Amino acid sequence: MLLRARERASELGTPAVLPGVGAVLRVLAAATGARAVVEVGTGAGVAALWLLRGMPLDGQLTTIDREVEHQRAARVAFAEDGVAPQRTRIIPGRPGDVLPRLADGAYDLVLVASDPLAYPEYVDEALRLLRPGGVLAVDGALLRDRVADPARRDELTTVVREVGRTLRNDERVLPAMLPSGDGLLLAVRR
Repeated sequence: MLLRARERASELGTPAVLPGVGAVLRVLAAATGARAVVEVGTGAGVAALWLLRGMPLDGQLTTIDREVEHQRAARVAFAEDGVAPQRTRIIPGRPGDVLPRLADGAYDLVLVASDPLAYPEYVDEALRLLRPGGVLAVDGALLRDRVADPARRDELTTVVREVGRTLRNDERVLPAMLPSGDGLLLAVRR
């Protein structure tokens, strides 16, 4: 199922989390007993499948994407994997418009995996959404090794680098960078 979902993502031209990142997401969902998860950036449903496989069967994943075509591909992936329809809530729209409408402190895990230029906005919203002990995961936090290169000063690199610095200095969270995939920045809400 994951391979087919990755193939659909490639056909749509949307990135999909790498298997190492997916495995970490599954473990995080299982370790936290995540019953309420938000995914920013549905893509073709690859990350969602990993998360759902780690969540308890009564958990619900809310996924947000502005591209309805991506959400259609994710629905196919969910159906092929036998995911019960009530386990997913698929919301079309710009995440910056949808996230403020979600409840404060009501989520166990938030994955930010879409539109790196908007990461600062999405991370701020994610921290508001997380309960104490909840986990924020930011995919692509190394930006193909550009973030670690001090000579890289383009806008995208600078924005992603600043998100890492901001979380490192935020006393509300305990952060860590994992070198899985293209970098998975994690932060546990205190």
